[in-house]
Amino acid sequence: MDLWYTEKQTENFGITAKIKETLHTEKSEFQDIAMLDTLQWGKMLVLDGMVMTTDKDEFVYHEMIAHVALNTHPNPKKVLVVGGGDGGAIREIVKHPSVEKAVLAEIDGRVIEVSKQYLPQIASELTGNPRVDVQVIDGIKHVQENKNEYDVILVDSTEPVGPAVGLFARDFYQAIFEALKEDGIMVAQTESPWFNQELIRRVYKDIAAIFPVTRLYTVSIPTYPSGLWSFTMGSKKYDPLHVDEAKLFDPPNTKYYSPSIHKSIFRLPKFVEELLK
Repeated sequence: MDLWYTEKQTENFGITAKIKETLHTEKSEFQDIAMLDTLQWGKMLVLDGMVMTTDKDEFVYHEMIAHVALNTHPNPKKVLVVGGGDGGAIREIVKHPSVEKAVLAEIDGRVIEVSKQYLPQIASELTGNPRVDVQVIDGIKHVQENKNEYDVILVDSTEPVGPAVGLFARDFYQAIFEALKEDGIMVAQTESPWFNQELIRRVYKDIAAIFPVTRLYTVSIPTYPSGLWSFTMGSKKYDPLHVDEAKLFDPPNTKYYSPSIHKSIFRLPKFVEELLK
């Protein structure tokens, strides 16, 4: 008998993957956590029925949430990841030699522990790296309590349900602005241009009302809804379109990001551009 996992992304559409084995399931204080072993994508982390990451395509999301901002800022030293308990964003951040401290603020410690156990290639820097500070805390509260503290803040959240709802609020983006230093940069994952158009419009408008420079970029992630995914950057000073690509740091062992595509990802399909008007 074949076993398949299906994520319903709308009432009328979903993605499905054939399962070799269910490796782990539990209900944490905050959400349902599952680790599945799939034939197509390898191990797959699922939170509250939503695919978060997989062995085979995780590099796209983690490289692209991290390196665009870190290569836009000329000297990022202290970086915060809100969410991101699988550790992939942290793994990419510490590739930058300028980074002295990378803080992970993850509300659900079980996500961290399950990722360490089943996704060691993603969570590789969560243990034993002196530059990494893993904190099982409410990331929203941490941002609110730290002013003028960070060079870069990355919002590596799940979809806007459950404990992640507050990570898509304008008040949170204002708190991020205040937690950043005078030339700081934020990036938030902002969902699918196909299925979350109203969210993208609202978040872009909110961030643009707070930050002098606001840019949206897209990447291809096959296990996320529609395969096309968006990130929104808010910057106090630096414009990612004004960097000198020839002088950008080329992170080691990347598969998606390179300095040569740094600016091209901001060239949006027309229907996505329309969302920002």
